[in-house]
Formats: sequence, structure tokens, C-alpha cells
Amino acid sequence: MGQEHSAIVSDDTPTETLRERSLAAVAEHIKSGKARRIVVMTGAGISTAAGIPDFRSPETGLYANLAKLNLPRPEAVFDLPFFRTNPKPFYVLAKDLYPGNFHPTVSHVFISLLAKKGLLHQLFTQNIDCLERAAGIPSELIVEAHGSFATQRCIECRTPYPDDLMREHVSRAQVPRCIRGPTECDGFVKPDIVFFHEALPTLFYDRKDLVDHADLALVLGTSLQVHPFAGLPEYVREGVPRVLFNMERVGSLGSLADDVLELGDCDGGIRKLADELGWSDELEAEWRKLVGEEEAQRQLSGRRKRQEVLQDEVSRLADEVDKSLTLTDRGVANETGSTTETTGVARRSSDASAGGRSRPNNTATPAEAHQEKAKEEGREEAEETRQESTDLDTSDGARASAGAGSESGQRNDIAADGFSGKQDTAGAAIEGVGGA
Repeated sequence: MGQEHSAIVSDDTPTETLRERSLAAVAEHIKSGKARRIVVMTGAGISTAAGIPDFRSPETGLYANLAKLNLPRPEAVFDLPFFRTNPKPFYVLAKDLYPGNFHPTVSHVFISLLAKKGLLHQLFTQNIDCLERAAGIPSELIVEAHGSFATQRCIECRTPYPDDLMREHVSRAQVPRCIRGPTECDGFVKPDIVFFHEALPTLFYDRKDLVDHADLALVLGTSLQVHPFAGLPEYVREGVPRVLFNMERVGSLGSLADDVLELGDCDGGIRKLADELGWSDELEAEWRKLVGEEEAQRQLSGRRKRQEVLQDEVSRLADEVDKSLTLTDRGVANETGSTTETTGVARRSSDASAGGRSRPNNTATPAEAHQEKAKEEGREEAEETRQESTDLDTSDGARASAGAGSESGQRNDIAADGFSGKQDTAGAAIEGVGGA
């Protein structure tokens, strides 16, 4: 499972449930009333536009702050044995990541709309940022597979700790101790986030069978690397459409007849689906009402900047393709040069015997034609990628009053790669505040 890909379904393979493998067909499926139990699975990509910082990137400041604390390894901040001896690094991190510092994205609000319309059967999330709750999704419909900052308790006696006191301590990056006091219990307090060496919440195991009851599954912004969460899409019944909104194909998604892949940033893909459903205006209004105009503009402008970076990458790729093909041209010329030289006289003689009809200057040899075709294909591929990026930016901008795009969905995991993709039987690996 995880990143182990199954073969992608052939274009010739007929669908079983959907009219075709497209968001338009998914929207038809929903509008027809055949998708009344929608299960959603989310990871870090859904929270990217919210500005949740990356764990490893020195540019965010988080890694630099942790580095100053001399951690044995970055993931130690989520290691329970390490926390017992030194909880300070976690609270330095928590100060920047605590709920209230970030706002829901369009993707969060779309899931909330599903709930309001009575279509959300269950949301399974790897994220610990509580943005699902902030978006108004009822808590009884949320399974926070890796826990969250919503509650906290003493790691020794398990006594719950008050929310207001927790917020005070986190705001100062101070470590809270058990509310019972040093005479009864002086244990450290930790949010109910699943650390290494801890089991996933029992709620995850109690409700994972709900995936088997779904008549539509939406998978948003997850690498599907962290188990057992990564196995959830495999519980979807045969013939039930699975839709992936992600920067890249993951797991087995794309291998079944009714799998739909919408590759790109989550918010952009969700806006497309909302448009097909006729929910665009409602979604945009709900989102802006929830986060406010200033935050809406921040998220939209952030996406525009990321789109510019993406287009720069596309241009760079196109240049590299051209350079590579140019070098290939030269290589072909070098390889054929000696043959050309030795046969040149014979060719001229042949041309003369044919009435002096030499090859016109604008007629390519087979080798040149082949290389020119390869060049053109490389340019077309790069242009298609650039156009997809431009189309996404334009379509999203047309729906937003600001005319800008939302942030791209590059995976922005808070956790280090060293532990984001694995979990042993002892407990869960935290992949990030964003999850994924």
C-alpha cells in the first residue's frame, strides 16, 4: 500500500458506475441521488492554503527553532519517550501550530457543505490542526486518526487538562503539568495527538468499516504513506467511485474502473467539482464569510504565487527538453558524420546522374525529421503542463471576486520524511499538523 502504485486503468476500460472518469460524471453521480453516503479522507494537502508551516523547510523557521534545541533527530519532537524527558521542543513547535493561528481552506468548507446537505457519511483525517472543526463539520462526523490539539491530558494519570490553561501555556511555549498538582501527580501534559509508541484512537478502528458503506469516496491531499490510514481507500467497495484530489497519484487510486484522478492543488480541484455541482457561489460565499476577506485574499494570492513558481518550473523543463534534444541532434550528426563524408562523393555522383537534383535545403533527412518531431513533442508536453496551470489559475480566479487563485496543494507536511511514511505496530507516526 502507501506509495506502491497499482497499474493505472486503461482508457479503454469501461466504467461500472460513472458515465466516464471525470469530475463532471462524479457531479452527476452526486446530483442523481446515488451518492448519499460520501466518505472523505484528508491529509496535509487540504491545509496547505491555510499556511500551515512545513516541518523541514528552513524558510518556515520551525526547523531552525527546533535545531536550536539540539534534538537528536527532527522526529524526536513527536516521540513519546523523548517527550517524557524533554517536552520543551514540542511546545516550541506547538506555539506556532496551535489552533486559532490558521483558517480553513475552500476544501474544508466544501466538506462542511457536504455535511450540511446530509451527504457526508464520515470524514477521516490525518490532520491534527482542527481546521475541520473550525469549518463547521460536526465532530460526530470526524475521525481524527492521528488525534488533534482539541483536547489534552496528563501523560501519567490521564487526567484531562483545561483548554484555557493549555492555551496560556502554549502561547508562552511553556510546558504544562498535571492539574492535580505535584503532591498527587506531576506528569507532563500533552495534547491528544498520536505520538510514536502510541496507538491510534479506538474511534478509528471502530469506524473504519464505514468506508465499506460509502457510495462515493473523496481522497484529498494525502500521500497515503502512513499506515493504517493509508489502507482506508482499499475498504471502498468494488464499483464505488474513488476520486483523488492531490498533486500526484498515490496508492492504488487510478487503478479501478471508476477511479477519477484530479491532479493539482486540492482547492483548485474542489472548486472544479463545486462548479460541476452548481455549488460554486455557495461555496465561495460560505468560505469568505467564515475566514473573512483579508484571509481569503491571502490564501488566493498565495496560490497565485505558487502558480507562478510552477509556471517557472514548466518553462525551465521546456528549456531543458530543448537543450537535451539539441545535444541529441549533435550526437546524431557526429555519429553519422563519417558516413556522410565517405559517401558524400557517391551521393553527389548519384545526384548528378539523376539530373543534378540534389536534396532541397528545406527538406529534412529522416534523422532530422525524427529529432524535430521529438522536439515538438517535448514542447507540446511542456505547453500542455503550462496551460493546465494557467487554466486552473484562470478558472479559479473567475470564480473568486478577487480574480486571483488559491494556494497550490504541494504537500506541506509538518513531519519529517523519516517518520511520515512508516508506522510500526507500537503506534502511529505523526505525519504533520497538516497530516498527509
